[in-house]
Amino acid sequence: MNISDAVAERLNSLCEERGITINRLATLSAVTQSTVSDFMRGNTQNIGIITLKKLIDGLDLSITEFFDTETFRSLEQEIQ
Repeated sequence: MNISDAVAERLNSLCEERGITINRLATLSAVTQSTVSDFMRGNTQNIGIITLKKLIDGLDLSITEFFDTETFRSLEQEIQ
């Protein structure tokens, strides 16, 4: 799993936990629905740190809370 897949998986999981759709997350985060949908579908690999921060804010989490999972702790280094 790469970082983009891990972020998309985490966003999807958090939306499910909160009972909101990806479209609702986009609205809460002031990020265009197309940007979020393209990333979640894998059409875009790099969501950008500012956009990701907006999404995390929309979920009312800190960056630390978002990334504090075993999935992110166990990611392999992508640069070899």
